[in-house]
Amino acid sequence: MADLKVHNSLTRQKEVFVPLIPGRVGMYVCGPTVSGESHLGHARPFITFDVVYRYLMHLGYTVRYVRNITDAGHFEEEGREAEDKISKKAVLEKLQPMELVQKYTNLFHWAMRKFGNLEPSIEPTATGHIVEQIDMIRQILDAGYAYVANGSVYFDVEKYNHDYKEKGQPYGILSGRILEELEDSGRELDNQDEKRNKVDFALWKNAPPEHIMRWSSPWGEGFPGWHIECSAMSTKYLGERFDIHGGGMDLQFPHHECEIAQSTVCNHEMPARYWIHNNMITINGRKMGKSYNNVIKLTELFSGNHPLLEQAYSPMTIRFFILQTHYRSTLDFGNEALKAAEKGLRRLWEAYEVLKRLPAPAGSASDAELDAKVNELLDGMDEFMSDDFNTAKTLANLFELAPVVNGIRDKHVGADALSRETFDRLQRYFKTYLEDIFGLQDEKGGDNQVLEGVLQLLIDLRKDARGKKDYATSDKIRTQLLELGVLLKDEKDGSVSITFT
Repeated sequence: MADLKVHNSLTRQKEVFVPLIPGRVGMYVCGPTVSGESHLGHARPFITFDVVYRYLMHLGYTVRYVRNITDAGHFEEEGREAEDKISKKAVLEKLQPMELVQKYTNLFHWAMRKFGNLEPSIEPTATGHIVEQIDMIRQILDAGYAYVANGSVYFDVEKYNHDYKEKGQPYGILSGRILEELEDSGRELDNQDEKRNKVDFALWKNAPPEHIMRWSSPWGEGFPGWHIECSAMSTKYLGERFDIHGGGMDLQFPHHECEIAQSTVCNHEMPARYWIHNNMITINGRKMGKSYNNVIKLTELFSGNHPLLEQAYSPMTIRFFILQTHYRSTLDFGNEALKAAEKGLRRLWEAYEVLKRLPAPAGSASDAELDAKVNELLDGMDEFMSDDFNTAKTLANLFELAPVVNGIRDKHVGADALSRETFDRLQRYFKTYLEDIFGLQDEKGGDNQVLEGVLQLLIDLRKDARGKKDYATSDKIRTQLLELGVLLKDEKDGSVSITFT
């Protein structure tokens, strides 16, 4: 199998993945801010990194996957810096802040289960790590890269940039932003008079009297800044340096840029070696946002209850839709695209179900050319996934293999066209990629098992009727099943094939 290559946002190129500790991977992914219900835009990063997690384990790595819950603070860096989303939403919903946090955390977990996402190894919360955040802020102050103003603590971006630029690690190294341009173009923010420079960001905010969520600190009662939360939690659970830091492309700046600066001051090195970012979801070509009135909550997606939706879409349809595009490409949401994904998933899954029922060939391949083609397509799946997790190209190969499977079922392709070894490999790859790596599930589940049981019962009853020369009953069963879209075909060897028309 080819070496795993990942696109590193830090170096802006693909690199061969080499973990810091052989056989083990530490991965941190920025989780949700639980001040509201998760929406379509949130689905992409968590499905993307679930597949990354699954594939790393498929390659044999032991993975510690840390995904946090932001349940305190979370400043809006542009224009409303001191606003605490959770406290504000709690007031609107007439709930205690932690009651609101629990409500939306439960909803988030429910959606992740619907998508079939594996649980992370550790899911720390910001409120559960206030001590660690205060300790890290102390370290930054002691190192001279932060200052206190009116009970708040701010990171001194200009000083950091001056000192670390000489070391080849300026502020902006990840996003490509240049500090001087940021200072010239930056918008005026709240509490600007407290800061030495407008680009400085909060590590700790002094809590005004009306602020509900507050903790004691050496600088007075307050609450943590957004960026310090992830630095503290990633350091605690993955160490001063770890392998992968992931998240949406919208987090590159300022969030991940600020994480790099904070963690580097405290730990004296870049926190993560590989930075992986998924691209955004647009809706009919427009960025998703409240101002465009095109934010679609996950519950709305699953129910179809939204003006932009023509129907409900299942969690597996959404998952498949996301995996059909490479994670670094923009993904445009639209009803036609989702309907196409729904049909594509059904076609692929039906081929998988057929493949599971096909009898294995006895020996060598009778069609050497087809046998070689199937193996080439299977090899390509491994190559594509190891080339920066290219789920889109991997799925394309599965679609090319589906007609081979259906051809064997329909007798257009000989039952012994493939060797036993290739057939077994084909079955294994469909299962491994569709279920284990891509995390797709049969949403009908038990319904399918019941349907298969009922069909088998009818086939047996029909067989008994034919054995008794009761052709009227036999033909009635076959005719009525055909009217329901189920074609029974009697084969020469006495078996019965099933086709859904």
